[in-house]
Amino acid sequence: MAVPAALIPPTPLVPQPPISTTSATSSPSTTSSPSPSVAPSGQNLFRSEPINTSNSPGIPVGSLPSKPVYSTPSPVENTPQNNECKMVDLRGAKVASFTVESCELICLPQAFDLFLKHLVGGLHTVYTKLKRLEITPVVCNVEQVRILRGLGAIQPGVNRCKLISRKDFETLYNDCTNARIVIVPTETLCNAHL
Repeated sequence: MAVPAALIPPTPLVPQPPISTTSATSSPSTTSSPSPSVAPSGQNLFRSEPINTSNSPGIPVGSLPSKPVYSTPSPVENTPQNNECKMVDLRGAKVASFTVESCELICLPQAFDLFLKHLVGGLHTVYTKLKRLEITPVVCNVEQVRILRGLGAIQPGVNRCKLISRKDFETLYNDCTNARIVIVPTETLCNAHL
């Protein structure tokens, strides 16, 4: 539960003296329940130097993978050429597309809604598949998102969107349709032998 800021004092009312847990100077009553030590005032509780220095054990910086496991690319540059939207035919349906660097990119959430939502659990599943297939969608800029909302390609409350090439969409679609696992209930298997 959140506590209103006005009820929290800005500093401790009584400064806490350092507590020692050594048994040589403590009385018998304090040895039965050791207390945590408190840093003396004036010492910083946080490190000022980086944790992983060159002489510390761990993974050497040069051996890290060149491509990060997951990173969000920068949005498409906001230029009039990149923000020109067309409705194109994709598998018999009209889908919003933009041409970026002479590559036609379609609206991924709209394509998901039209073709994939009955095949997979949700859009998050699609992003997981894209990552596994090593397909990186292109992030829409603010103007492209506004245009897609105006066309009804994405819902009114959505403030970000990703684009994908036709070739990458076909790869994704084939993965969604061909990589399905059918789970047969056990009672069906039992009744089939009777």
